[in-house]
Amino acid sequence: MDKKLIAVIIVVILFVSILSGCLGQNNEGSNIKPNVTIDYPTNLMIVNSFVMISGTSTDPDGDDSLIKVEVKIDESEWYSADGTIKWSYDWNTYEYQDGVYTISARSWDGEDYSDVQTVTLEVDNLEAVESDSHKWAIFIAASNFPKDNESKLGNGGLYLAEEMAAYLIENSNYATSNIIILFDDGWIRKDNGYGERLNTLQERTHKYDITYGGATKNNVVNSFNQLIKESNKYRDSEVFIWIFNHGYGNLNNTLTGGKLFERSQIFLWDDMISDKELGDILGPLKSTKVCIIIDACFCGGFADKTILNLPTSLILRSGIPRPGRIVISGASKFRKGFASTTQGPLFSLLWFEGFKTGKADGFKPGLLKTGRPSILKIFKNGKVSVEEAFYYARYTLWTDENFKEYRSMQPQITDRYPLRGRFLSHREMFLGED
Repeated sequence: MDKKLIAVIIVVILFVSILSGCLGQNNEGSNIKPNVTIDYPTNLMIVNSFVMISGTSTDPDGDDSLIKVEVKIDESEWYSADGTIKWSYDWNTYEYQDGVYTISARSWDGEDYSDVQTVTLEVDNLEAVESDSHKWAIFIAASNFPKDNESKLGNGGLYLAEEMAAYLIENSNYATSNIIILFDDGWIRKDNGYGERLNTLQERTHKYDITYGGATKNNVVNSFNQLIKESNKYRDSEVFIWIFNHGYGNLNNTLTGGKLFERSQIFLWDDMISDKELGDILGPLKSTKVCIIIDACFCGGFADKTILNLPTSLILRSGIPRPGRIVISGASKFRKGFASTTQGPLFSLLWFEGFKTGKADGFKPGLLKTGRPSILKIFKNGKVSVEEAFYYARYTLWTDENFKEYRSMQPQITDRYPLRGRFLSHREMFLGED
């Protein structure tokens, strides 16, 4: 073989080898696509109501360049999930027909999408309620909003909601399928709400198989709409609503809290809701046995009250109080409320204590509805009404030295149960009784 030809071949081989090495180095330094998993719900699970689809995503490059996670229901468009490393997406199955659906998830690091992960689920929204119990309950608490603020209220609101829900199930014939708890963004966080996400509420081990979700405006509205739709089917329906969070007002204005000419408002996880908004949402609710408790600062407007049992002006009425409804606020429209970060809001704790233990049996309104215990045994019947529990909590706040620094709260009540026409009937509301 010609020596020149041999030399050319050797040069070409060396050049290709060097070039291949460079290409190999470039491949090693190129982007590696991310990974994604769907942790909940698991494959072939039967779901209903609100479902928080959740999972994790990782970046094998180790440069934490995850941009977003997206979720798709069957052949719908891709929707952005909340979070990346730990992500979630709220799915309202009430808007879907019963049947089998494929849930897909993918993550994106700015250059490449992950492989798509899927699970197959069956939606089965029951039409008939358990035990023919026509009773519904919604608990709402966005306790750790704002996210980066020392005024977080901890996980106590969630624990109190679960305790009250369990009591209604065990003692008042409420069906688990008719109870919804909406808390924060649907995640439980370590360090009593101050730390990082641990897992979603529905993934936790809990006593009863009730519906969980985040306290977002969308979830709140959808929950009420579903409750109204179902409860309106029955003439004997009973509804219990409990809402707890920060209320909106001016803490520096010690006289009126800045709420003299403003509506009461409370924060949700991603928005706010005013007393008038809630009144409009609950407008179509036909049930004539409804207990509503709002526990937040400056929340008296939800009960159409200001302070000292004085009504709000006509132009600021919320529309929440109606015949057949008892509306209670944990504080007046002009005063702030108080809460334990591990146990929940103070008024609700006292109300529930009097309710479940029987201590409130026989309590009456008293002067300016501050509450007073009954001396005569004839006023005690061995059970506690919604109103008696209110007057017990109000009286305890007013008289117990352990709570003297909280007396300014002044919880309010508007009792229109079971109002008929222009004449008041003061028959008390006992939850769970037909």
